[in-house]
Amino acid sequence: MREKVEQVLEKLRPRLQADGGDIELVDVSSDGVVEVRLTGACGSCPMSTYTLKLGVEQQLKAEIPEVKEVKQV
Repeated sequence: MREKVEQVLEKLRPRLQADGGDIELVDVSSDGVVEVRLTGACGSCPMSTYTLKLGVEQQLKAEIPEVKEVKQV
């Protein structure tokens, strides 16, 4: 599943980089929890929670049904 998550993150990465940020995959657990780290401008942005939940998590769940939650670490 880690490989699938990486592929989806690669699709999302250009949008984050356009705003001066990026995303790093930290871990994918067997129970469907994905841990990521937002970096650059995204790491300190007050809207990062929305980016994570409404952007990253929503896209991962849509493309990979096994994903249950995305957490920022």
